[in-house]
Amino acid sequence: MATRIKFQQSLDDLKERLLIMAGMTEQAIQRSIEAYRTRDLTICEQVFKAEPSINRLEREIDQMALDLLAMEQPMAVDLRFILSVIRINADLERVGDQAVNIAVRVREMGAFANIDLPVDIPKLASLAAAMVRKSLQAFIEGDADLATSVLRLDDEVDEMNDAAFYSLSTLIREKPDLTPQSLNALIIARNLERVGDHATNIAEDVIFWVRGADVRHNVSAA
Repeated sequence: MATRIKFQQSLDDLKERLLIMAGMTEQAIQRSIEAYRTRDLTICEQVFKAEPSINRLEREIDQMALDLLAMEQPMAVDLRFILSVIRINADLERVGDQAVNIAVRVREMGAFANIDLPVDIPKLASLAAAMVRKSLQAFIEGDADLATSVLRLDDEVDEMNDAAFYSLSTLIREKPDLTPQSLNALIIARNLERVGDHATNIAEDVIFWVRGADVRHNVSAA
């Protein structure tokens, strides 16, 4: 019994570390979008400075999970939980990478005039961030139904990214002098679409943990 209690505490510690990771990556995305909105390059620097801490925490969480797999040989739902943590951890680190990519593009845009572009980056960012938040809430609560609702939002993010691509490509053709700003905004939209993809991956991992179902290539199975 004491061994089981200790193992459960280790699982709780692992979950707590992952939630710290989640908070750091969410903050990074929020900062990168605020930098885009305000063109405040000091916020970009905050995103860059946070990246090494996110990377260190990713390695720490992976090691904790691998130690549990090696020492405890968990079965069934506990095994699925640990495997899901490993995968969610990787997706969160990549969300942090997308934040850095966005900050890089915002910094490049700072060399050019700030113009109105035919794309609502903050709206796209809001939806992608909401997907991340909801997928993490599903993880916290072990709620597969909530995770499934995240999967349905991915199409909306994809459609917004496609619309941004069309609008900005058209602008580049019609006004070549605005190519630098348009191209950077196009890449930022693509980065946000990738954030939505990572949120979808997290949601799928929650469903795998809770239901034991792999829905990565078959959303209808959720």
